[in-house]
Amino acid sequence: MSRDASRRGLIFVVVTVLLDVIGIGIVIPVLPKLIVSLTGEGVDRAAIDGGWLIFTYAAMQFLFAPVIGNLSDRFGRRPVLLVSVATFGLDNLVCALAPTLPWLFVGRALSGLSGGSYTSAAAFIADVSTPETRARNFGFMGMAFGVGFVLGPVIGGLAGEFGPRVPFFVAAGVSVLNLLFGFFFLKESLPAEKRRSFSLARANPLGALREMRKYPALWPLAAVVVLYQIGHDANPSVWSYAGKLRFGWSEADIGLSLAAVGIAMSIVMGGLIGPIVKRFGERRAALIGLSLAAVGFTGYAFAPAGWVMFVFIPVFAFIGLIDPSLRAIAVGQVAEDAQGELQGAIASLKGLTMVGSPILMTQVFGFFTGPHAPVYFPGAPFLVAACLMLIGIVILKSYGRAR
Repeated sequence: MSRDASRRGLIFVVVTVLLDVIGIGIVIPVLPKLIVSLTGEGVDRAAIDGGWLIFTYAAMQFLFAPVIGNLSDRFGRRPVLLVSVATFGLDNLVCALAPTLPWLFVGRALSGLSGGSYTSAAAFIADVSTPETRARNFGFMGMAFGVGFVLGPVIGGLAGEFGPRVPFFVAAGVSVLNLLFGFFFLKESLPAEKRRSFSLARANPLGALREMRKYPALWPLAAVVVLYQIGHDANPSVWSYAGKLRFGWSEADIGLSLAAVGIAMSIVMGGLIGPIVKRFGERRAALIGLSLAAVGFTGYAFAPAGWVMFVFIPVFAFIGLIDPSLRAIAVGQVAEDAQGELQGAIASLKGLTMVGSPILMTQVFGFFTGPHAPVYFPGAPFLVAACLMLIGIVILKSYGRAR
């Protein structure tokens, strides 16, 4: 692939991730209200139901991310990306029309299946990047996440004023536009001579992780990924419910607060990660991210008012350094024809942690906000996340000494 084609492909993949994340972010502000309307329960119980919905998404991603990653190694990135985007649109349509809570679970299952688009997108970036540009290019994908969570929750919060189902219809429409965009503009990044045969033994979650055993240096990084992901998922798991219960936030307020998080993270990922990695290196950049994320989560945990959350958002935003830096370290240790498998293994590992994280975080939230709570502490999930970041720091420091 020529340099110009690589640049155009990178732009498309970043836009693809951006539109997908907008589609996800659109529904976050209205999910508590929709669950309450379908079940008639309170916010504390709705948070637990929301945790099981995220569990369903994560379980599907855990099961299918390695399959999708290996399929992209066999058939190329383009067709897999397009199918994933189409499935995501179907998911939102199912959720928009859901008459009962179980139908939301059907929709979230489809969403987890389509979440494999990130696997193919990451493999595409690995295909077109040089060792010098890997962290920067993965940072662009992270920036797309940040911008998507700026636009998505704002759109969702405003659209949610017209009803909790409206944002799902909007997200489905965004997916259709994304699909058309990709069909006409995306070029393949993996030439036929670099593809390899599909093996089901390597394409299941445990098989993908077993294949990574040949790279023993990846396992400390994997441990940090697990801790980071569990802590990170405190935000999507309980942010909306905590905002409603602690500060009386409306759907629009939730959308604006998440937009602030997205703006701050997009600045870090799009503008700061390159200079930081260049100055400190990939491992130290990840350590900076873990340290500041711990401070940010602690601030969230003990915030006495809604405006205090906004004070800690710029600090927390440096969590955006962690994933691109860890991916950049991992990419440099894996063969070129196994990048899809690597990204599938990473996505599967993150999916595995996402299976448990929403249950952990929403159960902690429900326990400390329910009628039988020993101490009323709705910020408890954020404090748990801060502790996980600190453990990640210890492991990553030891990894640096071992090398």
